Amino acid sequence: MADLQQLFPGKAFISTILEALDTKTEMTGELRRRYLQRAVMAGVLIGILYVTHFAVYAAVELVPIGDPARMAPFAKVIAALVFGWALVFIYYSRSELLTSNMMIVSIGGYFRRTTPRRALRILGLCFLGNALGGLVVAALLAFSSIISDASFAIMVASVDTKLSYLDNGAFGIVDLLVRATLCNFMINMGMLLVYNGRLKDDRSKMTVMLVSVFVFVLLGLEHSVANTVLFEIVALQDGAAVPLGPALGNIGLALIGNFIGGGILIGLYYAYVNDDTRYLRAHPEAGAPPG
Repeated sequence: MADLQQLFPGKAFISTILEALDTKTEMTGELRRRYLQRAVMAGVLIGILYVTHFAVYAAVELVPIGDPARMAPFAKVIAALVFGWALVFIYYSRSELLTSNMMIVSIGGYFRRTTPRRALRILGLCFLGNALGGLVVAALLAFSSIISDASFAIMVASVDTKLSYLDNGAFGIVDLLVRATLCNFMINMGMLLVYNGRLKDDRSKMTVMLVSVFVFVLLGLEHSVANTVLFEIVALQDGAAVPLGPALGNIGLALIGNFIGGGILIGLYYAYVNDDTRYLRAHPEAGAPPG
């Protein structure tokens, strides 16, 4: 008979995720203020690194080498590499990010370690904290000259692109959902590799996280929290640039797509793949201790 660890190689990953879920469930109960603070910090980090991403984009694009238009693709690549550090900072500061929690509560739901109410409490508090953290950064930037004209122009163009999906009818809505789904698929695939116990050193873990974010930024995928923070920052610089209705529509659809990508395509998928309960019922000897 095949080794149980070979048949279900992700058991360590599932165990780690369920332990993390237990911690989050406890924190969103009696320690919800501290949990909210950890979520706020994630929003702050996303805000600072997102602004840095646009600043790098603008700086590289303005490098006086030949035709300025030819620098745009190179600027996009460099800026995408910069934004990846947001996920690294969030992970190592033990901050709380909504999109990775979508995977965690989905796995917990599959194994009946959480209820829909508790899962929604975790996700709701996390999104609130992420949004508040972004708002803190947006407020600080509004009273400073940190955002240059060049980088702000790129930020506004990014907002216009994100809001334009809803102007393109059914195709635009599906396009946004697909982009949001693939975004969180990549983010949580990276976190799966971080949590599965196979990567033993921090350099490997950081590389995985950087690549996962690089892919979503370079391809223009849609991240609900990053979009929320971007809208907040641009709105406090120029309120007319971010109409409320379309912004909320973008965030709502991005949340749905992110949950499909992280909660279903990663969370439920790998929970099922690594669920050995039915197999052990049919082959009880497989779970018996040796000797």
